[in-house]
Amino acid sequence: MARPCTICTHPQRAELDAALAIGTESNRALAAKYGVTERSLRRHAESHLPAQLVKAQEAREVAQADDLLAQVQGLQGRTLAILKTAEEQADLRTALAAIREARGNLELLGKLAGQLHEQELRIAVVTASPDWLRLRGAILLALDPYPDARLAVVGALAHAG
Repeated sequence: MARPCTICTHPQRAELDAALAIGTESNRALAAKYGVTERSLRRHAESHLPAQLVKAQEAREVAQADDLLAQVQGLQGRTLAILKTAEEQADLRTALAAIREARGNLELLGKLAGQLHEQELRIAVVTASPDWLRLRGAILLALDPYPDARLAVVGALAHAG
């Protein structure tokens, strides 16, 4: 049966891993400092340290993704506040712009959260297509003389988009 790695079981493993990762001290100096052999340091660095570095990198990436997710969520909150204000003031152009931005934020949030599947992305692309945007604009323009109906359509589009 193989012996456990001397460095992995060393009481100061975290310090050794950090020193190996930084690389400012030679293996000889580290071996003397921590009472291990150079050979065990080399084996550990080759076999076990890369896995630890990968885990550390993954942890950094998760932290960055969480930060990005929080930023997009904050942006979505601001966008929805603008949409609410625009709807209250019957500012339909701003409301439509806020709806487009909110939809874009939702798509990005979905991608970040890993919740959008390829089929859902195709649907999102269709709703963002120039043809759909022109059609939606024509419908809302036709509803100009009917402000109540127009607001109802804007609300329905906000919930559907």
